[in-house]
Amino acid sequence: MERSFDSAKELAELLAETGYLMDDALATIGFLALRLGRPLLLEGEPGTGKTTLAEALAEGLDIPLIRLQCYEGIDASQALYDWDFPRQILHLRAVETAHNTGAGADEATDVEKSLFDERFLIARPVLRALRESPAVLLVDEIDRADDEFEAFLLEVLSTYQVTIPELGTICASPPPIVVLTSNRTRELHDALKRRCLYHWIDHPGLERELAIVHSRAPEVAKILAEQVVSLIQQLRNEADLLKPPGVSETLDWARALQTLGTTELDVETAAATLGAAIKYREDADRVRASLDRMLAG
Repeated sequence: MERSFDSAKELAELLAETGYLMDDALATIGFLALRLGRPLLLEGEPGTGKTTLAEALAEGLDIPLIRLQCYEGIDASQALYDWDFPRQILHLRAVETAHNTGAGADEATDVEKSLFDERFLIARPVLRALRESPAVLLVDEIDRADDEFEAFLLEVLSTYQVTIPELGTICASPPPIVVLTSNRTRELHDALKRRCLYHWIDHPGLERELAIVHSRAPEVAKILAEQVVSLIQQLRNEADLLKPPGVSETLDWARALQTLGTTELDVETAAATLGAAIKYREDADRVRASLDRMLAG
């Protein structure tokens, strides 16, 4: 059930119960987005917790999470609704069979109307969020969509309603909580940004990342968690990687090492399990060459 918050601290405490730890700036902008009923646009490097925030909001508020994954070429019908054409064809054949067997048939106009009945409607994520609200609508990686889709989304977010010609206007009351994420592969248009509250999420510092590991992977030994987080922080700051590891990679690496029974990280084990955190060959070669120095430090 959706609830209101009296402060950013209260929001941060609720999400901490789900394992999501926010800094003060993110808690404040998140609180304002909820209180003002504005979409929240999160930008940052992959793995900084943008998508996880939406998941934590849905879990903490005990409301559905409805995810729209954006990609190149996505259009309004794939986000809003479509008609189940195979079922419509079967319906037409059933009407035709009834007519041919003398069982009676509707007039042509009634048959046409029946083709666009609610039972043939396929609700996509945006329509589902409007109809099922209160809910969290996650528009993930909006930067992968094109300008036309941005314009469509802006229109929906301005009114929180859509019109289906065959069925009428559907309006969300209350509006869904909307979280948009972007990895900034391209710049979003100012019109969409103006509609949202904005926050750039950085990789966490050492203390907060360690707290995240303790919260989300409590099974990982304390010393091992400290070593993994310290090494990850060095990789981000010093290694000049094509794709620095995010928090999700930190958690994956820590859990992988714990699964192997590792209690203390050494060069050999770190090199053997590097694929849990590093996803490019060039990065892996660079890191392996520096592991002795980094772990020694």
